[in-house]
Amino acid sequence: MELQHFVAKIHADGPLGLDPAKVVDVFHQWVAAQSVPRVVLIDVAELLHVPDGPGVIAVGIEADFALDHTDGVWGVLYRRKNVLPGTNADRVADALETAAQTALRLQEAFPGALKFSRTDFELIVNDRGIAPNTPESYAAAVPEIESALRAVLGHGDFKLTRHDQEPRQRFGVTVKSAKPFELARLAAR
Repeated sequence: MELQHFVAKIHADGPLGLDPAKVVDVFHQWVAAQSVPRVVLIDVAELLHVPDGPGVIAVGIEADFALDHTDGVWGVLYRRKNVLPGTNADRVADALETAAQTALRLQEAFPGALKFSRTDFELIVNDRGIAPNTPESYAAAVPEIESALRAVLGHGDFKLTRHDQEPRQRFGVTVKSAKPFELARLAAR
């Protein structure tokens, strides 16, 4: 199974220490400067009025970046929109690397007010055609995701929990690492 269009969300560590609307200005700076490698950013969307929704999004052609509040959990989110070459492991690594880079940039923009988890994140395949949310997809994808995570995290001491098993939802897992990871290490892969 070739997995594409990964979404990686690194959860916030504790409550946000800032008004999330302040991220709008930071994302506008990224768009104006075109400062995200390999992505053309085109707009910023502020959707904070949506309960447990997408938050603030830097919209790009190849990918989107967000301070996301889906399911009532704040986090930094990276959503790949176009097809990437390589293996599933390469694409898992790319998603986590880019999410970690984004988390570090946001932490730098808001020192002390924004901190991201070193143990909890999510991986979602944003394509029901490639990976329908079925037991068969889960059985086929999880060994490859686990193998990729062992390489990226440098250990196998983590637990995957399948997201909602409703077939109309996207296929995804929440990852809980027993050993804290360093964002800088993930970002520098």
